[in-house]
Amino acid sequence: MSDMMTTQAGDAGAFRDFDLSRVPTPCFVVDEKAIERNLTILRDVADQSGAHVLSALKAFSMFSLAPLVRQYLGGTCASGIFEARLGREEYGGEVATFCAGYKDQDIDEILSLSDHIIFNSPTQKDRFLDKAQAAGVQVGLRINPEHSEGEFPKYDPCAPCSRLGTPISQLSAEVMQGVDGLHMHTLCEQGVEPLMRTWSAVEFKLQPYIDDLKWINFGGGHHITRADYDTEVLIALIKDIRSKYGLDVYLEPGEAVALDAGILVGEILDLPQNGMNLAITDISATCHMPDVIEAPYRPALLDEADTGHTYRLGGPSCLAGDVIGDYTWEQPLKIGQRFAFLDQAHYSMVKTNTFNGVPLPTIALWNSETDALTLIRQFGYEDFKERLS
Repeated sequence: MSDMMTTQAGDAGAFRDFDLSRVPTPCFVVDEKAIERNLTILRDVADQSGAHVLSALKAFSMFSLAPLVRQYLGGTCASGIFEARLGREEYGGEVATFCAGYKDQDIDEILSLSDHIIFNSPTQKDRFLDKAQAAGVQVGLRINPEHSEGEFPKYDPCAPCSRLGTPISQLSAEVMQGVDGLHMHTLCEQGVEPLMRTWSAVEFKLQPYIDDLKWINFGGGHHITRADYDTEVLIALIKDIRSKYGLDVYLEPGEAVALDAGILVGEILDLPQNGMNLAITDISATCHMPDVIEAPYRPALLDEADTGHTYRLGGPSCLAGDVIGDYTWEQPLKIGQRFAFLDQAHYSMVKTNTFNGVPLPTIALWNSETDALTLIRQFGYEDFKERLS
């Protein structure tokens, strides 16, 4: 496999004790107690700092857990009309919507669903400003701090020639007319230090406009629920901004809501040989974990061995590149054997597709404290067929 592929860490947590034979395959299994653990941390940050913490639906939209999320967080952030509707209908609280480009036919409904609408450019802001103000919706502008903290250009909103956000050097009194708040999203799976550096890079540049703002939104990418994240530093930063400038501060964690809270269970279908041990599984990288190919990254395997029998795992599709990675077991694999990838609740679930007619994974909810297991949704032929008609 490519040396450029990063390896996901992953924490098995309570899933070490989960019997993989209890669910059909492929299947996402989400531990609601792990979700609650993450939500507790996020709520503590909100309580101590005074920040508004919103759940980013682009990362985790399992709305059967919306009542739980609603107990801890202040609302949701959406990336378009469908997520805004889901946030309003299922989660409640505040809805902050950002989209790189809004359509005339959608704007009225989006405004009816949103508390904040965040525009990507002054052109879009000017185009829809009157409607937003008439609807009583606060208007935001996404800025590009022109300060890059991303480790990978593909996931760096501040990479050269990025389409996301208005470069901070292009701000002016005219551009800021009608703007209630600024939004910036510079992080991807990172700690608090990159956020500190970003704020240091933009604070002085925002001085001409900051007195007229009501809020600042630091977007997502904050790995707040990771064990080594320094929440005390984050809390101090937010309190300082609120005290110094009188601004409301928003955070939009997505991955942090579901970090290490779900697995994807699969089954070995065949064990061919071609220069090495191969394993065909009912989990498809391209259909069920597309970031494996797009990033690329190597998902962590539950109970992987350091030495033993190594296999290259791939999916059932006809795509030659539908390869997940090379993995090692202490004993040789057997057809029908179950296995699971760690940390699959976020992004993988929302990015699944039915390319090649590959079935979508079942979604199951498990409570690691009570051991209760519920199959939330099983997908079939009609789910494949109806999206093509």
